[in-house]
Amino acid sequence: MPVTTEIVAGSSTDFMAVRHVTASGSQVEIGRALAAQARLAYDWAPVPANRVKARARRAWFARHWPQHLERMQGAAEALGLDLEADEVYLDGLTGIPTGSACSASYYPPASTVDGRAVLGRNYDFFTTSATALFALLAGAPAPDGNEPPMSSRPHVLTSVPDGGPATTVLSMNELDGCMEGINEHGLAVALLIADAESASGPVDAGPQVGVSSVQLPRFLLDTCATAAEAVDALLGAKQYDLGTPLHYLVADRSGDAFVWERGPGGDEHVVRADSGALCVTNHLVHRHRDPADLPADNAETMLTYQRYRTISERSAGDGLSGERMREALDAVRVDAATDMGYPVRTVWRTVFDLELGTMATRFYLGGAADGAPRYSPELEFAVAVPAAVLGER
Repeated sequence: MPVTTEIVAGSSTDFMAVRHVTASGSQVEIGRALAAQARLAYDWAPVPANRVKARARRAWFARHWPQHLERMQGAAEALGLDLEADEVYLDGLTGIPTGSACSASYYPPASTVDGRAVLGRNYDFFTTSATALFALLAGAPAPDGNEPPMSSRPHVLTSVPDGGPATTVLSMNELDGCMEGINEHGLAVALLIADAESASGPVDAGPQVGVSSVQLPRFLLDTCATAAEAVDALLGAKQYDLGTPLHYLVADRSGDAFVWERGPGGDEHVVRADSGALCVTNHLVHRHRDPADLPADNAETMLTYQRYRTISERSAGDGLSGERMREALDAVRVDAATDMGYPVRTVWRTVFDLELGTMATRFYLGGAADGAPRYSPELEFAVAVPAAVLGER
């Protein structure tokens, strides 16, 4: 099975070093490669499992997400373990700490100058380690040590499994989930914090039966070809949070897109664009949709309403394009001049071309002497699109 790993942006002297891992073969072989990379990059090790719950998780994955179960088998083989012994959890689930701020938008092909659908997002996150962040939130002194920032070791993962679909995803800190990605059919997904104003901290509950909030994008990319299929999959899937609740922008190359949200009582919402762009930041869009009628931001909202209004205004009308998308995202970028109350930066900006199957990302490398952010050149990663899929286009 061919596996390649290379640093494509940044270095040990920059804020981040970005690795691109490409793996092909069976899902078991891909899982084996990802587990090996997780051990190397993050010193990952499986945690002890509740055997009843682990067995129920395997059964759920077998029924609803067999690709993930096969990758878990590969992880077991990489560690010399028996998956069916149910002694440990063989996927690396972690919570998303409270307070990150992201912005995203989708332009359908009917609104773009070249007739190609594009989805773009800023991934805004803390520039501290997890230990330093928790000390900050608790009002405690900053810890000593050399623990790296949580967002300093992202991975681009390109998987070309036997039987497809091929995917290219971008993950901050775990290799069995992702923050955003695209598959060979031109379906793209991005996750964002769902409700900054009432967000809670990570849930210390461990893996549950179903799909976790960070696994959900990869679940859709593995199992769906269109936004319509993604709606059906989400309505039929068991979902859970291990951290702050998230919501998702899901879109395909045909022009179909929606925001997927769950309310505090478990109610589910599919929010579609009336026409033109579909924008999302860090509040529940089904509650506050109109950019002209938004609440005021406060210390807890991470400027979600301000960013939503700005990106919506810059994404209005026809004549949209990938460049307009980049300009809109840069207008809501979080940098040293943005007062979030916490050390947060836009650590990457991604624009997907859903027709071409590409993911173009610019990564944060640190601050210059004048305080301005330093970014890598925009790097383009192409999902492996089989000839049969190309023939459909």
